[in-house]
Amino acid sequence: MIKLGICNELFDGWDLADVCRVVKALGYDGLEIAPFTLAPLITDLSREERREVRATIEDAGLATIGLHWLLAKTEGFYLTSPDRAVRDRTADYLIALGEATRDLGGSLMVLGSPKQRDLLPGVSYDQAVGYALEVFRKVVPVLGSYGVDLCLEPLAPSETNFLNTCRQATDLIETLGDPHFKLHMDVKAQSGETGQTVPALIRRFARTAGHFHAQDTNLRGPGMGNVDFGPILKTLVESGYGRWVSVEVFDFSPGAEVTAAQSFACLSRELANALAST
Repeated sequence: MIKLGICNELFDGWDLADVCRVVKALGYDGLEIAPFTLAPLITDLSREERREVRATIEDAGLATIGLHWLLAKTEGFYLTSPDRAVRDRTADYLIALGEATRDLGGSLMVLGSPKQRDLLPGVSYDQAVGYALEVFRKVVPVLGSYGVDLCLEPLAPSETNFLNTCRQATDLIETLGDPHFKLHMDVKAQSGETGQTVPALIRRFARTAGHFHAQDTNLRGPGMGNVDFGPILKTLVESGYGRWVSVEVFDFSPGAEVTAAQSFACLSRELANALAST
């Protein structure tokens, strides 16, 4: 059964308890967390602080979905670096993020991080795939032992030149062949796939996807732009996808509460319509 969540960086500067209260009152089931909203590095967040964050979320009647923006606002990490020491450091930090995800009560991590995976000078696409696989082979089994899935996000060429399509990401995921390594799908990102519609990509890939982000291509929330979420939710339901759909926006200007409310109204309406028609 699809459940609706929202990413917490929208509520920049808010107290976590207030975020949880508003999110729950609007009808959301879960909160997805950007690590930089908790600490500069996830390793700076003590076990006691993690317990407090988890308790605040759960006391509000919400679930912690997991972490996204994994490497945002950090330095020294790079997925496709030819420098083994950098790759090892990146793997160790992803494992630390997985430990934190478990401690916070989450079950997934979304790896986008376009500027930490771009092809560096002299590195070919195939070499980058090899470097990334080296990191993932070290990380994913450990995350699996924590009960955490790593969800790999293809992104548009305007954001990165490595892993731009669901097919490319799925090929890498299948090469590793670990059940805790999954595809992440995203309305904005998949809207940029040449010659493909979001519903068509959902039909091909969503059954085995681990997570889904919803936003308009104008960078605001669902229902705040021109994207029709009816076919998107209908195709998700028909595909058998039964995990989280999280609101992730990049234009905060309408305000957190307005964005969260309009996004939930849109998604819950279209999800209800989709369920009623199947």
